[in-house]
Amino acid sequence: MSTLLVIAKAPVAGRVKTRLTPHFTPQQAADLARAALEDTLAAVLATPAGHRVLVLDGRPGSWVPEGIEVVPQTAGGLDVRLAAAFSHADGPTLLIGMDTPQVTPDLLAQGLDFSETDAWFGPADDGGFWALGLAEPDPALLLGVPMSVAHTGRKQRRRLTASGRAVRDLPELCDVDTPADAAQVAAAIPGTRFATLHGGLCAVTR
Repeated sequence: MSTLLVIAKAPVAGRVKTRLTPHFTPQQAADLARAALEDTLAAVLATPAGHRVLVLDGRPGSWVPEGIEVVPQTAGGLDVRLAAAFSHADGPTLLIGMDTPQVTPDLLAQGLDFSETDAWFGPADDGGFWALGLAEPDPALLLGVPMSVAHTGRKQRRRLTASGRAVRDLPELCDVDTPADAAQVAAAIPGTRFATLHGGLCAVTR
């Protein structure tokens, strides 16, 4: 049974998207985080998968739609938390974050197709990665990889190939971390919750 995992923080002011401030207030940053998460979960729901899991740091709210199971994140560094997320799957799995509201069901379905590969790697334009797919989940593939640095993606992909797995790449996406990222992503996905909210907030601050 295929599994889609989304690792995320609850959209609480002062705890998420802090790099969007002071361009946006902490509450506006949290609202943008919520919109990004809602767009992401909508794409997840529209993707054929046997199991859809939100691995959450914080308390779930009304923004979690039906059809998404919520489990708590484990404690530890990001590599430990990502590795632990894979314990909620026992078959082909794609793990994504909440920072790419531009994901589509077609893109996610591609990352769950292991007919010609053992792993999928989705690079982010900041040097990290936005998606990691494994035909056979193995948490050890993430443990010890340095996270949130410019070479995170390169190290993680090298870990995959060093394990002897065949690896294919998904398209590079922009993570929403900074105000410039938010503007770039919003411009690319008009009509989404994220883009609509971003446009409204920018109109107010002009």
